[in-house]
Amino acid sequence: MRALLIAACAAALSAAGGAWAADPEAGKAIAAKVCAACHGAEGDKPVAPENPILAGQYQDYLARALTDYKSGKRANPVMKAFAGQLSKKDIQDVAAWFSSQHSKLHFQR
Repeated sequence: MRALLIAACAAALSAAGGAWAADPEAGKAIAAKVCAACHGAEGDKPVAPENPILAGQYQDYLARALTDYKSGKRANPVMKAFAGQLSKKDIQDVAAWFSSQHSKLHFQR
């Protein structure tokens, strides 16, 4: 019974491990190449009003949005092209980077 409980906990932790393994500095480097032209280097200065501010958004929200753009669940041809080149790890890293940035829209958590 104890071994089963340990195995279940290990499985749950490994499934959730993607969020813990995110590297904001790696995300910063990816964002500089892929995201900054439209959203700004820190995600707080979009070049056009239709581009959202990414700075300070929840990490899980950003990761889900990028994953949905990549899969086509969210329809936007530009974002699908950019998200399509990102791995799952890249998505977690980029989400960690932007979520760690300050936004003038609200107080940082």
